[in-house]
Amino acid sequence: MNARLAGDACVEFGAPDDLDLLRRTLAARVYEVAQETPLEPAALLAERLGRQVLLKREDLQRVFSFKLRGAYNKMARLDQAARARGVVAASAGNHAQGVALAAARLGLRAVIVMPLTAPRVKVDAVRRLGGAAVRIVLEGDSYSDAQAAAMRLQAEQGPVFVHPFDDLDVIAGQATVGVEILRQCAAPEAVFVPIGGGGLAAGVASILKTLSPQTRVIGVQAEDADAMARSLERGERVVLPEVGLFADGTAVKQVGALTFALCRRHLDAVLRVDGDALCAAIRDIYQETRSVPEPSGALALAGLKQYAASHPDAHGALVAVVSGANMNFERLRHVAERAEAGEQREALFAVTIPEERGSFRRFCAALGRHAITEFNYRIGDARHAHLFVGVQTASRAEREALVAVFRAQGFDVLDLSDDELAKLHLRHMVGGRSPLAASERLYRFDFPERPGALPDFLARLQPDWNISLFHYRNHGADHGRILVGLQVPATEQPRLPRFLATLGYPHVDESAHPAYRLLLRS
Repeated sequence: MNARLAGDACVEFGAPDDLDLLRRTLAARVYEVAQETPLEPAALLAERLGRQVLLKREDLQRVFSFKLRGAYNKMARLDQAARARGVVAASAGNHAQGVALAAARLGLRAVIVMPLTAPRVKVDAVRRLGGAAVRIVLEGDSYSDAQAAAMRLQAEQGPVFVHPFDDLDVIAGQATVGVEILRQCAAPEAVFVPIGGGGLAAGVASILKTLSPQTRVIGVQAEDADAMARSLERGERVVLPEVGLFADGTAVKQVGALTFALCRRHLDAVLRVDGDALCAAIRDIYQETRSVPEPSGALALAGLKQYAASHPDAHGALVAVVSGANMNFERLRHVAERAEAGEQREALFAVTIPEERGSFRRFCAALGRHAITEFNYRIGDARHAHLFVGVQTASRAEREALVAVFRAQGFDVLDLSDDELAKLHLRHMVGGRSPLAASERLYRFDFPERPGALPDFLARLQPDWNISLFHYRNHGADHGRILVGLQVPATEQPRLPRFLATLGYPHVDESAHPAYRLLLRS
């Protein structure tokens, strides 16, 4: 998607001209607290992709994120009257840490509103960095909810609102990342930047297109939090009804007016990546640096890999901004599980084999020398047995070849490698079957992961309907995934759609899913 417009588009949308932003950036006061981070070669990725790959290590800042640059630059430029009023900010975590450190350094009072879903590691860091200068308020399920609360406080009490992205001084602070990239690599082919509200992308793109117009600047978003991509496609800012929370640092329902205008003018493209690709990129960065980025911190590299795969004939340097490393340790289990899927290195199959002598041996022979990552066996009936198998593979072609081998042996097989229900739930549940579940309806729910969220979900289920299946596994993420089997009396069936709507959680009806019917449904 090409997002470039004519040269005067920024004036139309109220953004500054390029030279004004360049002047602001060169005068930014970020280095009073931030460091110029290294641009490190990623040798393993370069060998795999056949390209020079460079990582801009913003995860090495004192707050483990680039956000310190913009927050401090904004607050350091406040006059004495504004400083006396104090500041208020809203953040999912990284901007909050920058505001907290800046408040402590500058001697300002700060109120920081964070969503209830903010990772504990970020909330604790804000307390530690801000000390007595900062008061934390937890409210809402997303950044947008926290921002609304912060704006109410600003209207009631009069502090200066320090916006995390839609402010010229904040954008100029983030834009210093672009200046450093050009100082460290004169003419990269493309620079990949994560996008939430758009402050980093707007600043970096403006600087690069002013000083190195031949360099492509490509934004990257999580596919379930793609407000900038949708806004650029529509030509106006859109508001997402919901955002995915895995990449919590970029989970923004609406981008800024200034950032939209600048990105609309300067970005060459915006790429979307899924959660598995993010997990694979987190692993790549760990293998290169022994640092573990948060999901938003790995967005740019996930996009870089997607770009490299679709541009095999290009040869210039590719730069990915590793934007943050405030990772919850508990989330690593989920990342490790999904990283293999992100590289298509693990294939998942549901295989039905005859319940007869020699069939299991034939199945093992069909697997050959492939490494097994998971193996579940469950007798089905007098004639069949069911297997759920994870296998290490090198490519989609190898996965498809395995399916062909299984079928050649006469085995029925379902390829579940790209199936969310299988990856999230079924792989942990194989073997549970009951004749009492004949009228079961199966639903998959997502809900914000916060204290009390699971009991609240259970309390809202109708007490007169039978729960015949329930699976929840804490992934250490900011959203919970639940699989529920419901048995609703025939007379109550008309109430079911209305109940699901009023429950208020995103859901998918999985009752007809073939793997569920094969492995769990009697």
